[in-house]
Amino acid sequence: MDNSFAQRRRRDLLLAAGFTAVAALVPLFVKDVYVQNIMVLTLMYAALSQSWNILGGYCGQISLGHALYFGLGAYTTALLFSKFGVLPWFGMIGGGLISAVIAMALGYPCFRLRGHYFVIATIVIAEIAYLLFLNWDWAGAALGIDIPVRTDSWLTFQFTRSKLPYFYFALGFCVVAWLVTFWLQDSKWGYWWRAVKDNPDAAESLGVVVFNSKMGAAAVSAFLTAVGGSFYAQFVSYIDPESVMSFHFSLLMALPAVLGGIGTLWGPVLGAVILIPLTELTRSFIGGSGRGVDLIVYGTLIVLIALARPEGLIGLFSRKRKGASR
Repeated sequence: MDNSFAQRRRRDLLLAAGFTAVAALVPLFVKDVYVQNIMVLTLMYAALSQSWNILGGYCGQISLGHALYFGLGAYTTALLFSKFGVLPWFGMIGGGLISAVIAMALGYPCFRLRGHYFVIATIVIAEIAYLLFLNWDWAGAALGIDIPVRTDSWLTFQFTRSKLPYFYFALGFCVVAWLVTFWLQDSKWGYWWRAVKDNPDAAESLGVVVFNSKMGAAAVSAFLTAVGGSFYAQFVSYIDPESVMSFHFSLLMALPAVLGGIGTLWGPVLGAVILIPLTELTRSFIGGSGRGVDLIVYGTLIVLIALARPEGLIGLFSRKRKGASR
């Protein structure tokens, strides 16, 4: 048992190292800026979905309000940089810590809710935050914030001549989110989360501190999501409530994990690789007349996967391995 566990861990690490090496080489051959932009967004959403998966997949607390933490990360970085000249790196860390604290503060009342009541609560809280920022004059209100453009530098985390630095940061962010999940899933916390997801009452009877385990998952998930928001703010150089805190973002964080395989290590990555390029290409080729078509397309995909492979697309690979081992 221990040997198979160690083999699985080594296999996952080798696969991750191989995919990272291949991904790092892709921009050397793909020079089209539009394609590079899609790759950056794909990596970002893979990391965001991995972050969401920690709370929604492993712990079983389905949140549809993660746009709150994404927006907090974006606004913290943008406000500190534009109004006080604080470097984005400090804003990124600050946004992550603020989001983690707020996630635990909100978790105190919300984790007492179960099932659809918890899901509705996350949506309502995120919408309240959206409306607050929409009317907060100091934070730009509906007009948003233009991030001041400085010289291209890693120090200010701004690059106007090339998207490659953003690509490599997004790749690093995706790798970090994956490694955090890799480490957590087989730790004490990972086992606690899966126990809470399967049966909270049974888990508590076995000594699992259910409430604390949920709070820990929420803090880690929110911190990583806020880092993604900080990155996105620097990437687009302009934010407003609609562009970083709308329900659309919460949905795009959850759907890749659901499509690829909720509560799995590779599911969010696989789902993002399919859904995000599909979204961007649909918008580009159909244009304004096709607004919402991308949601229809991958909504249909989700339904088909739910019917054919409830465990997600990652289940196709696990079944192949089981068949090969027989």
